[in-house]
Amino acid sequence: MMARKDRLTRVAVGIGTAVGKADRKAHQVAAAGLVAKKELESIAKQVEGLKKQLLRTTKRLKAALR
Repeated sequence: MMARKDRLTRVAVGIGTAVGKADRKAHQVAAAGLVAKKELESIAKQVEGLKKQLLRTTKRLKAALR
């Protein structure tokens, strides 16, 4: 006769599966958060550069209009 899995073993497997899926999803979310953070820092640097460029252009334009 084949050995049967008792109910406790089946429940334990189900719990382990659920924990594994949750852990995988948590890692995916963490990785996505890191990518978003890097992109945000890059955008912030670009905005800062554009602000400096705008200030320089404004100064030149004021000087040209005088």
